[in-house]
Amino acid sequence: MKTVREITHDLLLARGVRTIFGNPGSNELPFLTGLPDRLDYVLALHEGAALGMADGYAQVTDEPVVVNLHAASGTGNAMGALTNAAQSGSPLVLIAGQQVRGTIGLDVMLANLDSTQLTRPLTRWSYEPACAEDVPRAVSEAVLRAVTAPGGPTYLSVPYDDWDREATADDSRLPQRVAPGTPRLAEETVAAIAARIDAAERFALVLGARTDTTEGWAASRALAEAVDADVWVAPSASRMPFPNRHGQFRGVLPAAISGVSEALAPYDLVLVAGAPLFRYHQYAPGRYLSDGVDLVHLTDNPDEAARAPFGESQLGDPVAALAAIAHRVRPRPNERREQWQPVGEVPAETPETRKLSPEAAFAVLRDTAPADTCWVVESTSTNSAFWSQMDLRQPRSYLWPSAGGLGFGLPAAVGAKLGQPDRPVVAVVGDGSVNYTPSALWTAAQRRLPMVFVVLNNGGYGALRWFADVLGIDDAPGLDVPGIDFVALARGYGLTASAVGTVGDFEAAFRTALAADGPILIEVATAPSTP
Repeated sequence: MKTVREITHDLLLARGVRTIFGNPGSNELPFLTGLPDRLDYVLALHEGAALGMADGYAQVTDEPVVVNLHAASGTGNAMGALTNAAQSGSPLVLIAGQQVRGTIGLDVMLANLDSTQLTRPLTRWSYEPACAEDVPRAVSEAVLRAVTAPGGPTYLSVPYDDWDREATADDSRLPQRVAPGTPRLAEETVAAIAARIDAAERFALVLGARTDTTEGWAASRALAEAVDADVWVAPSASRMPFPNRHGQFRGVLPAAISGVSEALAPYDLVLVAGAPLFRYHQYAPGRYLSDGVDLVHLTDNPDEAARAPFGESQLGDPVAALAAIAHRVRPRPNERREQWQPVGEVPAETPETRKLSPEAAFAVLRDTAPADTCWVVESTSTNSAFWSQMDLRQPRSYLWPSAGGLGFGLPAAVGAKLGQPDRPVVAVVGDGSVNYTPSALWTAAQRRLPMVFVVLNNGGYGALRWFADVLGIDDAPGLDVPGIDFVALARGYGLTASAVGTVGDFEAAFRTALAADGPILIEVATAPSTP
């Protein structure tokens, strides 16, 4: 008879798990021994980096991923990154080592007391098996819950003496279990929504992160182009689910109640797909919607549907719903489907300052990188400059920290590259963000990942400077972060690195980095900017 550990390894492979990200501790070693070659263990030097890598990997592959955490302390280290993964709905299975079962109640060193409460409310499900015999079934449940729509992280705490116990004969049935499918909208509901679109004079489509798939792009373009709809992306966008230079694209909705209301005021019908209603940030109160604006909400998340303060929510697969509606609507004349919007202007370069405008930096990236590049971005103060310059025309081309938790960019980019090794991956991070998870660079170096890290250094927390102005605060401390040599930092982790301050130098360095067979970091001195 196999051990609990062996049957768990088999079960993870059967469930489609290929990769484990982690930083092991003593409680985790009994789980890791005898790990099959088909399970790739990716070592991170900090649990926050491990979870960030897993998040990026899961977002580009849609595969379940295991994150190996060390008891309570390691779980705590990962909690910041977990806020982003929870908001993005990434199918992560967090398995944390627990002390020997018979000693937990004594609160011995490395015991995780009340372990199931530690990650709530950030995990969809949290559990510690009551006995060793229940471990394989619990692992199966953790994976199935993580991948079942709407998806999201789960947490399992396992006493380390459980792994060597003998499994039961019935555990062999566990791989036969399948995840429940996502329900689809009833035909009459699809027909009714299509009829409302046909009757609308001004119709807008608002897309969320869960439509950023190959199928989602095809469905949203089919519907938008069929009826000549304006297309927006939902506020606080962590993905780009539509080509942002398309003639019908209007932009990302403002992350404020009054801003959304104003942007959607011209329409009589708005269809929101794959996003909550809505992820506001800046407090700018007002009415949720203007009079005369009807809104239909397509979501596979019952919590989002229940929480929404307005609109008509329909529960089902949003991508399948968009495709079905596109087949039913009555086509309208549309000249914009073949049009592409120009990029924004780039401020004139002032070489004597040895600093680039963010627009100039992004123009270099856009004009030099391959068209299928995946951009992992964490530079809040340059957000508007990024969208003014970039031209994204493929799914899964843009990842952003879903909950706004800093430290996402570097590790998520490493995970994204591991998940799609044949696609170019470029991380664009601010100097403030780098310092949260710099150890992710070590993993990139050890794995010899051919990828580029671009650090935009404006000497501090640019987004906070802007928000301080919004709030009328002119004396907040801690907004400047001078004196950090990111080139030396990267070289210390094993990367080739350089610093640039002109467009010409940046373009040359970036071309060299794209052609390299390992990771390269480029520090770009940039002028201050606002989101």
